[in-house]
Amino acid sequence: MEEYKVTVATGTSEYSGTNNYIYVTLVGENGQSERTILDNPGLDFCRGAVDEYKVCSPAPLGPLLLVRLEKQRYWVEDNWFCRYVTVEPPGGGIALTFPCYRWLIGDVKVEIREGTEPSSYSYVCLSRWTAWASGIPKCIDAKTEADLHQDVRFDSEKRSDFEGSLHYAILELSLKKLAIRFGKSWDDLEDFKRCFWKLKSPIAEYCMEHWKEDWFFGYQCLNGSNPRMIQRCKELPGNFPVSGDMVQGSLAPRTTLDKELKAGNIYLIDYAIMDGVPTNVIRGKPQYIAAPLCLLYEHPDQGLIPIAIQLGQTPGLDTPIFLPNDPPLAWLLAKIWVRHSEFQVFQLLSHLLRTHLLVEVFCVATLRQLPAVHPVYKLLAPHLRYTLEINCRGRTQLVSADGIFKRVVSTGGEGLLVLSQREYKVLTYRSLQPCWDFQQRGATTLKDYFYREHSLMLWDAIHSFVSGMISVYYQCDSDVVEDPELQTWIKDIAEEGFVDVPTFGLSNELKNKAELVTLLSVAIFTSTAQHAATNNGQFDWCAWVPNTPCTMRHPTPTDKDAVTMEMIMDSLPDVSQTCLEMAITWHLGRPQPDAVPLGQYPEQYFTEPQAQEVIDRFRKELKDIEEHILSQNQGLELPYLFLLPSRIENSITI
Repeated sequence: MEEYKVTVATGTSEYSGTNNYIYVTLVGENGQSERTILDNPGLDFCRGAVDEYKVCSPAPLGPLLLVRLEKQRYWVEDNWFCRYVTVEPPGGGIALTFPCYRWLIGDVKVEIREGTEPSSYSYVCLSRWTAWASGIPKCIDAKTEADLHQDVRFDSEKRSDFEGSLHYAILELSLKKLAIRFGKSWDDLEDFKRCFWKLKSPIAEYCMEHWKEDWFFGYQCLNGSNPRMIQRCKELPGNFPVSGDMVQGSLAPRTTLDKELKAGNIYLIDYAIMDGVPTNVIRGKPQYIAAPLCLLYEHPDQGLIPIAIQLGQTPGLDTPIFLPNDPPLAWLLAKIWVRHSEFQVFQLLSHLLRTHLLVEVFCVATLRQLPAVHPVYKLLAPHLRYTLEINCRGRTQLVSADGIFKRVVSTGGEGLLVLSQREYKVLTYRSLQPCWDFQQRGATTLKDYFYREHSLMLWDAIHSFVSGMISVYYQCDSDVVEDPELQTWIKDIAEEGFVDVPTFGLSNELKNKAELVTLLSVAIFTSTAQHAATNNGQFDWCAWVPNTPCTMRHPTPTDKDAVTMEMIMDSLPDVSQTCLEMAITWHLGRPQPDAVPLGQYPEQYFTEPQAQEVIDRFRKELKDIEEHILSQNQGLELPYLFLLPSRIENSITI
């Protein structure tokens, strides 16, 4: 009898172990082993256990092709998460690793290939596309997270923490509302400080002190939660009649608006996409939105500052242009309205649509079309962890007809869908690549644009990593073209996932390695760095609610001289809305206790030495980026650390 040494590793999360029967069969080119029950004295397959067994074969099996695992119920059903199986041949030798990293549910049989094997004994979750709504990317066919396969669900610790933190935030919210005044307006801006209990952060407190200052407004356009809107203004829009005389007092000495336009120092943020979006009704009261245009100037001494704001797309007597030398309350209210539009755009477009929903397309197509041993599956899997469940929860709890947005956000209900549909119509594949995005917006020379600098460094590191990994498995362009599973995968992405978006610009076939590398870099960059840039700072910028209000309860001002503090307080969110905005942005923006940082791969899908070398180089590059960012921020009063690699999650999990 030939005796093989088999090692089986059970998952490390809670409830990963099982008391069910586990059988193994080794299959080689020359035959297969006995079907062997894995049973040692004592308990087998406990959480985190690595158990060793002997498996016999009446004759040499030759090169091993696969390991067949079977789970059968013993008394009660008990699911099992298997990390991997290793097999050491008779007489010693190099052990082969068979990555699994999946749940075995019910009476089930699973066949897994060795980690370096390129062909496909597949295990693919049965996933179907559905349209949550027309005019946005398709998603997984699951009404709630309970409909998802166990392999893509939160583990029990993640689920407990997610639900527990939400309950904690809502409890504090309830205490605040009881302690203050439910549903009432604040008396003055200082009253908002009464919400700063345990839920606060150093940046949120800094924001509270500096939010009225023009330089801080400009800083957030560069490094806040929506840093992708600002664009160079070469010529003033026809519907934004700003004259040189209007802004002369905001410019440096001995210059003019025309000179600064030609010099490339004038920038624009245009919220035209907000124009005419349906507004919410909260507790029977209408809410309001605006579609502002904001002109900014890169001042040689003051940095980027706003110099003119128009709160609508159609100029006229009722749509005045607000200026820094206007009455202070009028200028402050104009900036508040811009920041209110910023909340809608960053939450629904920059965050939800351009990271969560976009990455979900890659999740579904990967589960549908790629076997678990495919190198692209193994490359993407760690960057798709938990994304399907958090998106399902978002659709049922956040942006549903009765979700949190409907309760507190001015575009809640119909408006959020209209806004997303408008953005999706003009979404382009190229805009997801940061180097092209900054060039297209003319934002390549702005000073102190930390988001740009850090995201480009991360893009280069991710692109180099992906290129190295792909080169391990695809030697030439024809290898890509002739991979039928890969071609079916990209076709599913382009024709099913990103449906009805003619300007997107993604081909339904991959013609060479370069195209594959770029596509995978987009997927990984979006699920890591881009999501971190928009998600991780949302509590910092939104906790002081006047800085980024979720809704406005009064129409935009039509007379600059008529703006009063009472008008501002009647416009800003009331006590209940303020508390809920703070609670939900804390819940969604806080660091996750089970976070896996970018570049860390606890699930070792790749076993080849060449692949491990590429991963090691990637980690070294991320470490260098980390050191650069820390050095750059040393001593800064307002540090930018959202793209610190150690603070970027490997996937969208929140």
